[in-house]
Amino acid sequence: MASGVHVPHPDYWPTIREICDKYGVLLICDEVITGFGRTGKWFATEHWGIKPDIFTVAKALTSGYQPIGATITSKAVADAFIGEPSSTFKHLITFGGNPAACAAALANLEIMEQEDMVTNSATMGTYMYERLQSFYKHPIVGEVRGGMGLLAAVELVKNRDTREKFPAEAGLVQKATESMHKRGLLGRFMGDALHLAPPLSITKDEIDHLVDSLEGVVTELEDSL
Repeated sequence: MASGVHVPHPDYWPTIREICDKYGVLLICDEVITGFGRTGKWFATEHWGIKPDIFTVAKALTSGYQPIGATITSKAVADAFIGEPSSTFKHLITFGGNPAACAAALANLEIMEQEDMVTNSATMGTYMYERLQSFYKHPIVGEVRGGMGLLAAVELVKNRDTREKFPAEAGLVQKATESMHKRGLLGRFMGDALHLAPPLSITKDEIDHLVDSLEGVVTELEDSL
């Protein structure tokens, strides 16, 4: 997801889970970006009906108000750390269990549940993805990726048919960033794609403003490139 919001094939994760089960391999999933509602479900793995043995989470746990990270495991994995004092695996972290960060996480999760932000992410994410389909009228738009919650990307290419990328000397990243800032958009342009990951509390009107502003960015880039 992070390197361009590439949504996997529906059979990808179930197949990986099957292979891991067959050979006794632990399945570890990274939910740092996709966790806590970003994809329209509490965790992205829910889309494919799989349960990892271990998965990692971080900033979304507190909505970025406090630095935090956590590792969540299945009972089978967790039980392997339990035993007699002489055999128990002990791992201490200098900042582990920070009370301020944990309090922020609990408060954040309570607000997310009360305001049903995960459902809003799914609903508004679908609306945002549908609105972004209009960008295909621009020849420099190679692909619009997303469709799972409030996470999408608009890939820009020099040639849509061949998927040829713009050369480095074209200054795509700098031009895109400047155009976004000019329109009051704070975000990131990585490689050859405009990444969209707005707040889970976003409204329909705010999505309209976001997409309309990005339309201006793509139009300006098209004219300059």
